[in-house]
Amino acid sequence: MRVLLISGYELGHQPLHLAAPAAELLAAGVEVSTLDLAVEPWSAHQLDAVEAVAISVPMHTALRLGIEAARRIRRLRPDLPIAFYGLYAAVGAEESPGLVDRRICGEYEDALVEWVRSLDGEPTGGVSVHIGRRRFRRPARHLLPPLDRYAHLAVGDGHRLVGYVEASHGCRHRCTHCPVPTVYDGRYRVTGEETVLADVAQLVEAGARHITFGDPDFLNAPAYARKVLEAVHADFPDLTFDVTVKVEHILAHRELLPELAAAGVLFMVSAFESLDESILRRMDKGHTASDSAKAVEVARQTGIDLHPTWLPFTPWSTVDTVADISQFVWDQDLAPVTDPVQMTIRLLIPDGSLMLELADLTPHLVSYDPEALGYTWRSADPAADLLQKRLEAIAAAGASAGTDPLEILAELSAIIAAESGSNFAAPVGNGGAPRPRLTEPWFC
Repeated sequence: MRVLLISGYELGHQPLHLAAPAAELLAAGVEVSTLDLAVEPWSAHQLDAVEAVAISVPMHTALRLGIEAARRIRRLRPDLPIAFYGLYAAVGAEESPGLVDRRICGEYEDALVEWVRSLDGEPTGGVSVHIGRRRFRRPARHLLPPLDRYAHLAVGDGHRLVGYVEASHGCRHRCTHCPVPTVYDGRYRVTGEETVLADVAQLVEAGARHITFGDPDFLNAPAYARKVLEAVHADFPDLTFDVTVKVEHILAHRELLPELAAAGVLFMVSAFESLDESILRRMDKGHTASDSAKAVEVARQTGIDLHPTWLPFTPWSTVDTVADISQFVWDQDLAPVTDPVQMTIRLLIPDGSLMLELADLTPHLVSYDPEALGYTWRSADPAADLLQKRLEAIAAAGASAGTDPLEILAELSAIIAAESGSNFAAPVGNGGAPRPRLTEPWFC
């Protein structure tokens, strides 16, 4: 059996969700090839000898690109079996009947192998969710494009190649705007220390000098996280790292942060989302606006930089709530690590989102857009919707023109301040010495 694994986008890093299933399929005796549409050209000839295609859909953008790829495959080879696998595999299933034969969510590896094996007889179909515990193999990264094709770490005046690993999947929390709980429902699964170490080793051999831990929350299980990081640091003491941690966990496990810093963690990504208490409660974030400021202070006391992500535009946002975020970014010296797109992000509500369980969301919903794979909505403050469109256009134009991100952010902040009637002005200057950040903007 010959299977082609396709990835559309994995946030600018080398696609783990090609390498991980490839390892399982190879161990099962399947012949595997891969295609990363983010960095590799598409050719119809890649389908010539293929007997099945499986498309990785770990995020919304990847799903939209995956649907385009599946449509193209159907035109070229209508009878070729196609599967979607990953966090978003079940989204939009009713809107595209017949496009995909199999959809696998969660811990997908075993089910993907089972589906490929079934193609010799009566193939399995439909949608399934798998969140059971399992052992993982070292990902088959030799099938992927080299690391220099992907995001780098910008540090000082230089760049470092970056590897991406996951020490865990799922999350113990159920934030309503997050796609993870729609599949894992508060469950958490570990990859395993040995597997992570083996994966990091091959990434280092490939040139990586920095590792991103892409776990939804690195401190879901603090003892395990500490053990994994200590083991990696012991074997590769010159590596640096970044991790993602909830505000709630930064404060609850502050005693661990000096250990993370000593092991090489340069920065933490944390989903602050909003500074409006009512919006934070609707999202079930588990922290308050004052907690956000405390988290910045706690992280900096340990020498770890904090990179908050934001969700400024929700159905309950106003121009003033957006202005609060903008001023916080500058007041807390977060502007140098805040990509301008962060100030433009609008709440995505895909099919199955926990947001749909909120009774006060209903008045804001307009319709479901099958092409966008999400619900359209209007803000309670029409001026906020207009502001979002204006900011988005400026941020996109600035990025296309190669404008310095800090200049773009200052322009966005000036517009936000004017719209809110504030006299706030972004500080003039270059933001000080450059701080470590990835060259691909990442946001939750």
